[in-house]
Amino acid sequence: MTFEGTFDGTVVLVTGGSRGIGRAVVERFAAAGATVVVQYRTQGAAAKEVLAGLPAGDHLALQADVADPDQVRTLVQDVVDRLGRIDVLVNNAGIYERHPVLGTSYAEWQESWRRTIETNLVGPANLVHEVVPHMVAAGGGRIVNVTSRGAFRGEPEHTAYGASKAGLNSLSQSLARELAPHGIYVTAVAPGFVETDMANDYLNGPDGEAVRAQSPLLRAATPDEIARVVVFMATPGAESTTGAIVDVNGASYLRT
Repeated sequence: MTFEGTFDGTVVLVTGGSRGIGRAVVERFAAAGATVVVQYRTQGAAAKEVLAGLPAGDHLALQADVADPDQVRTLVQDVVDRLGRIDVLVNNAGIYERHPVLGTSYAEWQESWRRTIETNLVGPANLVHEVVPHMVAAGGGRIVNVTSRGAFRGEPEHTAYGASKAGLNSLSQSLARELAPHGIYVTAVAPGFVETDMANDYLNGPDGEAVRAQSPLLRAATPDEIARVVVFMATPGAESTTGAIVDVNGASYLRT
């Protein structure tokens, strides 16, 4: 599957673009001709490394915390001021915190839920609010939200994560119906385990073999496999996928 030249002249904002799935998404869009904005929170050196490896262009790396509403607004305005538009938004930034009900204090529980929901759900919602008017003014756009199979099968000891991703799925479908009349198409991509820093402790730990065995492929997905699907969902000609939640989990969890 190739997308070479498909996104010439397109501006794509990718949150969490300095590593893992986000980095692979950035690289795929840039290879297809897009001008890409890499949002990062703390990984400035990694973001600059990503930019250095992209094809020549006006690509940017911008620091912002998507959990901070003011920083979200500043991020979007900065992109528009410098590049003139945002055609594609990929909400990929997220956190995955462990907080077992029986092993977490009430104060720690509240803090973990707050951080997770603000980063994984409210942040993407705020980005949508700020980006959509610019897309409407430009005649349309694409929004792809990276969610998780955990939204469907559950995330024991990481309950806020599962809940936030289920909320992001619902947000995607609600927006798909609301924004289609404006030429804005919204989809979600729901991976299982992926070979990223976030999953390393599990894939390389004592239960790594069992984790991989959840899929008949006997492995986790690569970031590039997820990125290819994200890019496809934003591709012109795929408008009828709007509202779809695409499972990319190696058949490790099958919905009916």
